[in-house]
Amino acid sequence: MKSAIIRTPASVGFLSELNASYAELSAQDILRDAIEDRFAGRIGIVSSFGAESVILLHMIASIDPTTPVIFLNTGKLFGETLRYRDRLQALLGLTDIRAIGPHPDDLKKSDPKGNLWQRDTDGCCHIRKVLPQARAIGGFDALITGRKRFQTGARQEMDIIEQDSDGRFKVNPLANWQLDDLKTYIETHNLPRHPLVKDGYLSIGCMPCTARVEEGGDYRSGRWAGSDRDECGIHIDGDGI
Repeated sequence: MKSAIIRTPASVGFLSELNASYAELSAQDILRDAIEDRFAGRIGIVSSFGAESVILLHMIASIDPTTPVIFLNTGKLFGETLRYRDRLQALLGLTDIRAIGPHPDDLKKSDPKGNLWQRDTDGCCHIRKVLPQARAIGGFDALITGRKRFQTGARQEMDIIEQDSDGRFKVNPLANWQLDDLKTYIETHNLPRHPLVKDGYLSIGCMPCTARVEEGGDYRSGRWAGSDRDECGIHIDGDGI
């Protein structure tokens, strides 16, 4: 077993070396190393149970199905997403899915009518995503994410493993994957897709802020359609994680 990484600031050189070693590994081997060795017992995954979530969940279930899965139920999700979560939990044998949600006091104070998304999408994401997730990840030294470089401009330069200012690590095993890689994995392993994908939803979040992608449209153009935002805040250092 390798020496475990503890949640303290790592040197730039150390992160560079670790990223170089991970660059030679498959996504499955990156996960195995992170789950079984480097962050054993102190790592979880944040999953939206969205369009491609099944890929990482399938990989993780084959390594350790007891790995904690943090599922952020904002209260604004599609019913299809909730049913898909239940289906994947049963199919993959995941034993520790933790559904978290916004605090009632935050909703009462900032969104009593449930329509904050109409006038302030940043504020809505903050109370329904950022704050709940920040509360839920306190005991983890590392989190697995499904982010890919092709998804947004801000993600194009991200590393396979990163560290936030609070010392927590982010492991991005699919950073180098493209859309064709995702499709191939799902088809090869005969995994169920999110039911909304066939209806043109390519990136799936909350119901009020997710739209179908028009033919030839950008992969994430259905998220916060009509605005220039492409992140909800949970992956921005200093904004919850």
